[in-house]
Amino acid sequence: MAGISGSWIFPMPFFMAFSRTMSIWLNQRIFLMSSSLICILKKSLHGLKQAPKALLDSFVVVLSKELSMKELGPLHYFLGIECCRYFISILHTQQKYAFQLLQKADMLTCSYTSTLVAEGPRLSLYNGDPLDDAGFYISLVGGLQYLTLTRPDLCFSVNYVSQFMHAPNTSHLQLVKRILRYVKGSICSGITFFAGPCDILTAYSDSDWAGCPDTRKFTSGYCIYLGNSLVSRATKKQPTISLSSTEAEYKSLALTNAELLWISYLLKLMHITESKSVTLYCDNIGANILAINPVFHARTKHVEINYRCTHDLVEDGFLKLAYVPSQHQLANVFTKELGVVQFHSCVCKLMHFVESLA
Repeated sequence: MAGISGSWIFPMPFFMAFSRTMSIWLNQRIFLMSSSLICILKKSLHGLKQAPKALLDSFVVVLSKELSMKELGPLHYFLGIECCRYFISILHTQQKYAFQLLQKADMLTCSYTSTLVAEGPRLSLYNGDPLDDAGFYISLVGGLQYLTLTRPDLCFSVNYVSQFMHAPNTSHLQLVKRILRYVKGSICSGITFFAGPCDILTAYSDSDWAGCPDTRKFTSGYCIYLGNSLVSRATKKQPTISLSSTEAEYKSLALTNAELLWISYLLKLMHITESKSVTLYCDNIGANILAINPVFHARTKHVEINYRCTHDLVEDGFLKLAYVPSQHQLANVFTKELGVVQFHSCVCKLMHFVESLA
Protein backbone atom coordinates (compact mmCIF):
# COMPACT_ATOMS: atom_id res chain seq x y z
CA MET A 1 0.00 0.00 0.00
CA ALA A 2 2.80 2.41 0.84
CA GLY A 3 4.42 1.84 -2.53
CA ILE A 4 1.12 2.37 -4.37
CA SER A 5 0.34 5.63 -2.57
CA GLY A 6 3.74 7.07 -3.45
CA SER A 7 5.57 6.56 -0.14
CA TRP A 8 8.37 4.02 0.02
CA ILE A 9 8.79 1.31 2.64
CA PHE A 10 11.91 0.97 4.75
CA PRO A 11 12.83 -2.40 6.34
CA MET A 12 12.30 -1.49 10.00
CA PRO A 13 10.55 -3.52 12.75
CA PHE A 14 7.53 -1.36 11.89
CA PHE A 15 6.25 0.11 8.62
CA MET A 16 4.93 3.68 8.35
CA ALA A 17 3.58 5.81 5.51
CA PHE A 18 1.83 9.10 6.17
CA SER A 19 1.52 12.55 4.64
CA ARG A 20 2.02 16.00 6.10
CA THR A 21 -1.74 16.66 6.04
CA MET A 22 -2.71 13.45 7.85
CA SER A 23 -3.65 13.35 11.53
CA ILE A 24 -1.15 11.20 13.43
CA TRP A 25 -2.29 9.25 16.49
CA LEU A 26 0.22 7.89 18.99
CA ASN A 27 -0.25 5.03 21.40
CA GLN A 28 1.26 6.11 24.70
CA ARG A 29 2.41 2.56 25.36
CA ILE A 30 5.34 3.39 23.10
CA PHE A 31 6.49 5.97 25.63
CA LEU A 32 4.52 5.13 28.80
CA MET A 33 4.24 1.39 29.07
CA SER A 34 1.42 1.45 31.66
CA SER A 35 -0.96 3.81 29.83
CA SER A 36 -3.81 2.71 27.55
CA LEU A 37 -4.66 6.22 26.27
CA ILE A 38 -3.82 7.65 22.87
CA CYS A 39 -2.98 11.21 21.85
CA ILE A 40 -2.94 13.18 18.61
CA LEU A 41 0.18 14.93 17.33
CA LYS A 42 -0.56 18.65 16.77
CA LYS A 43 2.84 19.91 15.68
CA SER A 44 6.37 18.60 15.44
CA LEU A 45 9.22 20.39 17.15
CA HIS A 46 10.87 20.66 13.75
CA GLY A 47 7.92 22.37 12.03
CA LEU A 48 5.26 21.04 9.69
CA LYS A 49 7.58 20.31 6.77
CA GLN A 50 9.78 18.00 8.82
CA ALA A 51 7.01 16.53 10.99
CA PRO A 52 6.80 13.02 9.45
CA LYS A 53 10.56 12.54 9.34
CA ALA A 54 11.01 13.93 12.86
CA LEU A 55 8.27 11.62 14.19
CA LEU A 56 9.85 8.60 12.49
CA ASP A 57 13.26 9.52 13.94
CA SER A 58 11.73 9.81 17.42
CA PHE A 59 10.18 6.35 17.09
CA VAL A 60 13.52 4.92 16.09
CA VAL A 61 15.26 6.50 19.08
CA VAL A 62 12.64 5.28 21.58
CA LEU A 63 12.35 1.77 20.18
CA SER A 64 16.11 1.33 19.91
CA LYS A 65 16.28 1.72 23.70
CA GLU A 66 13.78 -1.08 24.21
CA LEU A 67 14.55 -3.41 21.29
CA SER A 68 17.60 -4.56 19.40
CA MET A 69 17.18 -3.02 15.95
CA LYS A 70 19.15 -1.78 12.99
CA GLU A 71 18.19 0.66 10.25
CA LEU A 72 18.92 -0.96 6.89
CA GLY A 73 17.97 1.90 4.57
CA PRO A 74 15.67 1.56 1.55
CA LEU A 75 14.18 -1.89 1.02
CA HIS A 76 15.97 -3.89 -1.69
CA TYR A 77 15.90 -7.54 -0.55
CA PHE A 78 13.59 -9.25 1.94
CA LEU A 79 12.86 -12.97 2.46
CA GLY A 80 14.01 -13.89 -1.04
CA ILE A 81 12.10 -11.03 -2.71
CA GLU A 82 14.15 -8.47 -4.61
CA CYS A 83 12.78 -4.91 -4.84
CA CYS A 84 13.83 -2.60 -7.67
CA ARG A 85 12.60 0.96 -7.25
CA TYR A 86 11.90 3.24 -10.19
CA PHE A 87 10.50 6.75 -10.43
CA ILE A 88 6.81 5.76 -10.19
CA SER A 89 6.93 2.03 -9.53
CA ILE A 90 8.45 -0.85 -7.58
CA LEU A 91 9.30 -4.16 -9.25
CA HIS A 92 9.26 -7.26 -7.04
CA THR A 93 11.08 -10.33 -8.33
CA GLN A 94 12.49 -13.59 -6.96
CA GLN A 95 15.27 -14.13 -9.46
CA LYS A 96 17.78 -15.49 -6.95
CA TYR A 97 15.21 -17.82 -5.38
CA ALA A 98 14.12 -19.09 -8.83
CA PHE A 99 17.75 -19.78 -9.72
CA GLN A 100 18.18 -21.82 -6.52
CA LEU A 101 15.01 -23.78 -7.28
CA LEU A 102 16.27 -24.63 -10.76
CA GLN A 103 19.59 -25.67 -9.28
CA LYS A 104 17.82 -27.91 -6.78
CA ALA A 105 15.95 -29.62 -9.61
CA ASP A 106 19.16 -29.89 -11.68
CA MET A 107 17.55 -27.93 -14.52
CA LEU A 108 19.93 -24.98 -14.96
CA THR A 109 20.81 -26.10 -18.49
CA CYS A 110 17.33 -27.16 -19.59
CA SER A 111 15.51 -25.63 -22.54
CA TYR A 112 12.64 -23.26 -21.83
CA THR A 113 8.99 -23.30 -22.84
CA SER A 114 6.64 -20.42 -23.55
CA THR A 115 3.57 -21.76 -21.68
CA LEU A 116 3.01 -23.48 -18.38
CA VAL A 117 0.34 -26.08 -19.15
CA ALA A 118 -0.36 -27.50 -22.59
CA GLU A 119 -3.85 -27.05 -24.01
CA GLY A 120 -6.04 -30.16 -24.07
CA PRO A 121 -7.36 -32.70 -21.55
CA ARG A 122 -6.04 -32.32 -18.01
CA LEU A 123 -4.05 -34.98 -16.23
CA SER A 124 -5.88 -37.45 -14.08
CA LEU A 125 -4.79 -38.68 -10.69
CA TYR A 126 -4.21 -42.10 -12.27
CA ASN A 127 -1.99 -41.12 -15.23
CA GLY A 128 1.55 -42.49 -15.17
CA ASP A 129 3.44 -44.68 -12.73
CA PRO A 130 3.95 -43.91 -9.01
CA LEU A 131 7.18 -42.07 -8.17
CA ASP A 132 9.90 -43.80 -6.20
CA ASP A 133 10.75 -40.55 -4.39
CA ALA A 134 7.54 -38.62 -3.73
CA GLY A 135 9.41 -36.32 -1.37
CA PHE A 136 11.33 -34.77 -4.27
CA TYR A 137 8.05 -33.91 -6.02
CA ILE A 138 6.58 -32.41 -2.84
CA SER A 139 9.71 -30.35 -2.26
CA LEU A 140 9.65 -28.88 -5.79
CA VAL A 141 5.95 -28.03 -5.62
CA GLY A 142 6.42 -26.40 -2.21
CA GLY A 143 9.22 -24.27 -3.66
CA LEU A 144 7.02 -23.23 -6.57
CA GLN A 145 4.26 -22.20 -4.18
CA TYR A 146 6.56 -19.63 -2.56
CA LEU A 147 7.56 -18.38 -6.01
CA THR A 148 3.94 -17.39 -6.70
CA LEU A 149 4.34 -14.46 -4.28
CA THR A 150 5.74 -12.39 -7.14
CA ARG A 151 4.64 -14.59 -10.05
CA PRO A 152 0.83 -14.56 -10.39
CA ASP A 153 1.23 -16.19 -13.80
CA LEU A 154 2.25 -19.40 -11.98
CA CYS A 155 -0.78 -19.57 -9.67
CA PHE A 156 -2.98 -21.87 -11.75
CA SER A 157 -0.27 -24.32 -12.77
CA VAL A 158 1.14 -24.58 -9.23
CA ASN A 159 -2.36 -25.09 -7.83
CA TYR A 160 -2.84 -27.77 -10.51
CA VAL A 161 0.24 -29.81 -9.56
CA SER A 162 -0.45 -29.30 -5.84
CA GLN A 163 -3.58 -31.44 -6.21
CA PHE A 164 -1.41 -34.53 -6.79
CA MET A 165 0.93 -34.16 -3.82
CA HIS A 166 -0.68 -37.05 -1.94
CA ALA A 167 -0.03 -39.52 -4.79
CA PRO A 168 2.35 -38.07 -7.42
CA ASN A 169 3.37 -40.07 -10.45
CA THR A 170 5.66 -39.71 -13.47
CA SER A 171 3.18 -37.65 -15.52
CA HIS A 172 2.75 -35.16 -12.70
CA LEU A 173 6.53 -34.79 -12.34
CA GLN A 174 6.82 -34.03 -16.04
CA LEU A 175 4.29 -31.24 -15.59
CA VAL A 176 6.32 -29.79 -12.69
CA LYS A 177 9.43 -29.86 -14.88
CA ARG A 178 7.53 -28.01 -17.62
CA ILE A 179 6.71 -25.28 -15.08
CA LEU A 180 10.39 -25.06 -14.14
CA ARG A 181 11.33 -24.77 -17.81
CA TYR A 182 8.93 -21.83 -18.10
CA VAL A 183 10.46 -20.28 -14.98
CA LYS A 184 13.92 -20.52 -16.52
CA GLY A 185 12.77 -18.68 -19.64
CA SER A 186 11.18 -15.89 -17.57
CA ILE A 187 13.46 -15.90 -14.54
CA CYS A 188 13.59 -12.09 -14.31
CA SER A 189 9.81 -11.66 -14.40
CA GLY A 190 8.02 -10.13 -11.46
CA ILE A 191 5.08 -8.02 -10.38
CA THR A 192 5.09 -4.22 -10.60
CA PHE A 193 3.35 -1.83 -8.21
CA PHE A 194 2.69 1.69 -9.50
CA ALA A 195 2.35 4.91 -7.55
CA GLY A 196 -1.04 6.41 -8.28
CA PRO A 197 -4.65 6.69 -7.13
CA CYS A 198 -5.78 4.42 -4.31
CA ASP A 199 -9.53 4.98 -4.69
CA ILE A 200 -10.30 2.89 -7.79
CA LEU A 201 -10.91 -0.85 -7.49
CA THR A 202 -11.26 -3.13 -10.52
CA ALA A 203 -11.69 -6.90 -10.47
CA TYR A 204 -11.84 -9.85 -12.87
CA SER A 205 -13.55 -13.12 -11.94
CA ASP A 206 -13.65 -16.42 -13.78
CA SER A 207 -14.39 -20.11 -13.30
CA ASP A 208 -13.63 -23.33 -15.15
CA TRP A 209 -16.79 -25.40 -14.94
CA ALA A 210 -16.28 -29.16 -14.34
CA GLY A 211 -12.59 -28.85 -15.16
CA CYS A 212 -11.31 -31.67 -12.95
CA PRO A 213 -11.43 -34.99 -14.88
CA ASP A 214 -11.62 -37.07 -11.69
CA THR A 215 -14.24 -35.21 -9.64
CA ARG A 216 -15.75 -32.68 -12.10
CA LYS A 217 -15.29 -29.94 -9.52
CA PHE A 218 -14.49 -26.48 -10.86
CA THR A 219 -11.65 -24.03 -10.34
CA SER A 220 -12.36 -20.39 -9.51
CA GLY A 221 -10.01 -17.47 -9.79
CA TYR A 222 -9.93 -13.70 -9.54
CA CYS A 223 -7.57 -10.75 -9.67
CA ILE A 224 -8.13 -7.32 -8.12
CA TYR A 225 -6.47 -4.04 -9.05
CA LEU A 226 -6.07 -0.96 -6.88
CA GLY A 227 -5.44 1.75 -9.42
CA ASN A 228 -3.04 0.13 -11.90
CA SER A 229 -1.50 -2.29 -9.39
CA LEU A 230 -2.44 -5.91 -8.81
CA VAL A 231 -3.07 -6.21 -5.06
CA SER A 232 -4.95 -9.50 -4.73
CA ARG A 233 -5.39 -12.71 -6.71
CA ALA A 234 -6.41 -16.28 -6.03
CA THR A 235 -6.81 -19.68 -7.63
CA LYS A 236 -8.79 -22.37 -5.85
CA LYS A 237 -10.34 -25.71 -6.71
CA GLN A 238 -13.79 -25.61 -5.15
CA PRO A 239 -14.99 -28.42 -2.83
CA THR A 240 -18.41 -28.76 -4.48
CA ILE A 241 -19.77 -29.63 -7.93
CA SER A 242 -21.76 -27.03 -9.87
CA LEU A 243 -24.73 -28.04 -11.98
CA SER A 244 -24.18 -25.30 -14.57
CA SER A 245 -21.54 -22.84 -15.75
CA THR A 246 -23.69 -19.97 -14.44
CA GLU A 247 -23.71 -21.49 -10.97
CA ALA A 248 -19.93 -21.92 -11.07
CA GLU A 249 -19.55 -18.32 -12.22
CA TYR A 250 -21.72 -16.98 -9.42
CA LYS A 251 -19.79 -18.95 -6.81
CA SER A 252 -16.62 -17.38 -8.16
CA LEU A 253 -18.27 -13.95 -8.12
CA ALA A 254 -19.29 -14.45 -4.47
CA LEU A 255 -15.67 -15.23 -3.51
CA THR A 256 -14.44 -12.18 -5.42
CA ASN A 257 -17.05 -9.98 -3.75
CA ALA A 258 -15.92 -11.11 -0.30
CA GLU A 259 -12.35 -10.10 -1.13
CA LEU A 260 -13.49 -6.77 -2.58
CA LEU A 261 -15.47 -5.98 0.57
CA TRP A 262 -12.47 -6.81 2.76
CA ILE A 263 -10.21 -4.51 0.72
CA SER A 264 -12.80 -1.71 0.82
CA TYR A 265 -13.05 -2.01 4.62
CA LEU A 266 -9.26 -1.87 4.84
CA LEU A 267 -9.21 1.27 2.68
CA LYS A 268 -11.84 2.89 4.90
CA LEU A 269 -9.64 2.28 7.93
CA MET A 270 -6.99 4.28 6.06
CA HIS A 271 -9.59 7.01 5.36
CA ILE A 272 -9.66 6.16 1.64
CA THR A 273 -13.07 6.00 -0.03
CA GLU A 274 -13.67 4.57 -3.50
CA SER A 275 -14.34 7.37 -5.97
CA LYS A 276 -16.81 5.22 -7.91
CA SER A 277 -18.43 1.79 -7.89
CA VAL A 278 -16.14 -1.21 -8.13
CA THR A 279 -16.17 -2.69 -11.63
CA LEU A 280 -16.23 -6.49 -11.68
CA TYR A 281 -15.66 -8.09 -15.08
CA CYS A 282 -17.21 -11.47 -15.90
CA ASP A 283 -17.19 -13.34 -19.22
CA ASN A 284 -20.35 -15.37 -18.60
CA ILE A 285 -23.33 -13.80 -20.41
CA GLY A 286 -25.86 -15.78 -18.34
CA ALA A 287 -24.43 -14.46 -15.09
CA ASN A 288 -24.57 -10.86 -16.35
CA ILE A 289 -28.16 -11.20 -17.59
CA LEU A 290 -29.27 -12.80 -14.32
CA ALA A 291 -27.75 -9.93 -12.35
CA ILE A 292 -29.85 -7.45 -14.31
CA ASN A 293 -33.05 -9.51 -14.42
CA PRO A 294 -33.50 -11.21 -11.01
CA VAL A 295 -36.22 -13.66 -12.03
CA PHE A 296 -35.68 -17.18 -10.72
CA HIS A 297 -37.31 -20.32 -12.01
CA ALA A 298 -36.77 -24.05 -11.64
CA ARG A 299 -33.53 -24.04 -13.64
CA THR A 300 -31.87 -21.25 -11.69
CA LYS A 301 -33.13 -21.82 -8.14
CA HIS A 302 -29.89 -23.58 -7.17
CA VAL A 303 -27.83 -20.42 -7.80
CA GLU A 304 -30.06 -18.01 -5.86
CA ILE A 305 -27.96 -17.86 -2.67
CA ASN A 306 -24.74 -16.98 -4.47
CA TYR A 307 -26.68 -14.63 -6.71
CA ARG A 308 -27.99 -12.64 -3.74
CA CYS A 309 -24.44 -11.97 -2.55
CA THR A 310 -23.73 -10.22 -5.85
CA HIS A 311 -27.15 -8.65 -6.46
CA ASP A 312 -27.26 -6.88 -3.09
CA LEU A 313 -23.87 -5.25 -3.73
CA VAL A 314 -25.04 -4.11 -7.17
CA GLU A 315 -28.25 -2.69 -5.68
CA ASP A 316 -26.28 -0.81 -3.01
CA GLY A 317 -24.13 0.84 -5.66
CA PHE A 318 -20.90 -0.75 -4.40
CA LEU A 319 -20.51 -3.06 -7.38
CA LYS A 320 -20.95 -2.74 -11.12
CA LEU A 321 -20.99 -6.03 -13.02
CA ALA A 322 -19.66 -5.75 -16.59
CA TYR A 323 -19.20 -8.23 -19.41
CA VAL A 324 -15.76 -8.86 -20.88
CA PRO A 325 -15.02 -11.17 -23.85
CA SER A 326 -13.16 -14.34 -22.94
CA GLN A 327 -10.08 -13.33 -24.94
CA HIS A 328 -9.73 -10.23 -22.73
CA GLN A 329 -10.57 -11.93 -19.44
CA LEU A 330 -7.43 -11.60 -17.27
CA ALA A 331 -8.73 -14.10 -14.71
CA ASN A 332 -8.45 -16.87 -17.33
CA VAL A 333 -4.81 -17.15 -16.27
CA PHE A 334 -6.00 -18.36 -12.85
CA THR A 335 -8.51 -20.99 -13.96
CA LYS A 336 -7.44 -22.76 -17.15
CA GLU A 337 -4.68 -23.56 -19.60
CA LEU A 338 -4.34 -21.05 -22.46
CA GLY A 339 -2.72 -20.88 -25.87
CA VAL A 340 0.58 -19.07 -26.33
CA VAL A 341 -0.87 -15.82 -27.73
CA GLN A 342 -3.69 -15.42 -25.20
CA PHE A 343 -1.50 -16.51 -22.29
CA HIS A 344 1.21 -13.93 -22.95
CA SER A 345 -1.36 -11.23 -23.68
CA CYS A 346 -3.01 -11.79 -20.29
CA VAL A 347 0.30 -12.08 -18.42
CA CYS A 348 1.64 -8.84 -19.90
CA LYS A 349 -1.48 -6.98 -18.72
CA LEU A 350 -1.48 -8.78 -15.38
CA MET A 351 2.13 -8.21 -14.33
CA HIS A 352 3.16 -5.22 -16.49
CA PHE A 353 6.59 -6.82 -16.82
CA VAL A 354 7.57 -10.04 -18.58
CA GLU A 355 11.09 -11.03 -19.46
CA SER A 356 11.48 -11.82 -23.16
CA LEU A 357 11.65 -15.48 -24.05
CA ALA A 358 13.98 -14.83 -26.98
